[in-house]
Amino acid sequence: MKELDLLKKDWQKNSDSFEQISEKEIYKMIHKKSSSIVKWILIISILEISFWTFSNLFINTDDVLRKINHPEIVVTLEYLTYLNYLVGLVFVFIFYKNYTTISTTVATKSLMSAILRTRKTVQYYVWYNLGMIVITSILSFFIAFVYNPDMAFLREKLAIDGKAMFATIGILTLVILGFFGLFWCFYRLLYGTLLRRLYVNYKELKKIDF
Repeated sequence: MKELDLLKKDWQKNSDSFEQISEKEIYKMIHKKSSSIVKWILIISILEISFWTFSNLFINTDDVLRKINHPEIVVTLEYLTYLNYLVGLVFVFIFYKNYTTISTTVATKSLMSAILRTRKTVQYYVWYNLGMIVITSILSFFIAFVYNPDMAFLREKLAIDGKAMFATIGILTLVILGFFGLFWCFYRLLYGTLLRRLYVNYKELKKIDF
């Protein structure tokens, strides 16, 4: 009986150690996948900012701004552009910090907190970009309509015809909503897929930790 009791105790010790090893392996796998996902979020955000930067180099707006002949508007648009780039770079820096945190953390709770923090940061980033798309679109249409001399005939016509004014506003609203929807689908497909995978990792870690 003593030998049997010793054997049972030894088996229980071994089974516990196997369970711990299994959990450690699962943690390592989740940790590696989470780090890879956040790295891709960082890479995609850098590529996105680079794309818009190079696009602006090939889009010539100098002629339009000269026609407007309002230096204060030009300066305001430049400040808005610089602010947008600054905010974008801040987000990239935060994504980098999240990546380094997730890559180097060893505690399960710390990794879970870093995953939630990363998800929230990406969501803020997406909503900021969508908001800027709406604001930029409205400003562009407003400035072009009010200050562009080429729009003088259209302004006079719309001032006389109320129905044409409402129709124009409706069309512009649909265009802005179309841009918003297009980019929303793009961000949902791109960042949304990564965030869903990251959240799956979080739920797996929760099973291990509790």
